[in-house]
Amino acid sequence: MKTPKLLSLTAGLLLVIVGTAVAGTRDIYPDPAQAKTDLANALKQAAATHKRVLIDFGGNWCGDCQVLDIYFHNPENRPILDANYVLVHINIGHMDENVDIAERYGVPLNKGVPALAVLSDKGKLLYSQKSGEFEAMRRMQANSVTSFLVQWKPTRPGCSVTMVTC
Repeated sequence: MKTPKLLSLTAGLLLVIVGTAVAGTRDIYPDPAQAKTDLANALKQAAATHKRVLIDFGGNWCGDCQVLDIYFHNPENRPILDANYVLVHINIGHMDENVDIAERYGVPLNKGVPALAVLSDKGKLLYSQKSGEFEAMRRMQANSVTSFLVQWKPTRPGCSVTMVTC
């Protein structure tokens, strides 16, 4: 029984090491000047597709942000993300860019990044991270992201909680 737990722990540590190692080479967050345009486009796309907007505040220098993006795109989370959300990455520079957007959505960047907010397809704020919940992503499991995505995905008539892409 200890072997599956050890394998899971080893795989998690490997993911963190790889995520941290590539932190300087993966450009997840676009130029900070693009934020307002990217957010406006995400809101238009969400309205047209009846998806929610998932705003990810962070920076390419942030190892935890890199790990979160890896978890977003793993085989368990990618289908949930793609079916229910329009993901927009907001580059906060070194905590000195796009602070106004974070403030508009009630995200205190001083609690750490990555920081998330969820908007309805009409742009209404549904959730904003208040306490740095994902700030230590490198110590978290991918299923914490799964739980978050499932919790905040839009509900559709005839869907059950266990259905991923309804």
